[in-house]
Amino acid sequence: MQTQVSDDLMQGAGKIAQFLFGSEKQARKIYYLEEKGQIPTFRMGSTICARKSTILAWIEEREGRRPAQ
Repeated sequence: MQTQVSDDLMQGAGKIAQFLFGSEKQARKIYYLEEKGQIPTFRMGSTICARKSTILAWIEEREGRRPAQ
C-alpha cells in the first residue's frame, strides 16, 4: 500500500510540534529549530511544513550517532 502525500505531510508549526512533542503549544520551538536549520522542514508559501517520514528518518539518523558508552 502506497502512502498518500496528504497522510505524510504536516502543515503548520503546531502540527509538527504535536507530532514531535505531543503538544501544539510547542510550536515556537519548531520555529526556533527551523530558523537554526536544526530540523528538516520546508516552506509552502509562508507555511512551515514537514513530512512525517522525513522527521522519523532524521530522528533515526541521530539515534545512530550516539557515542558508544
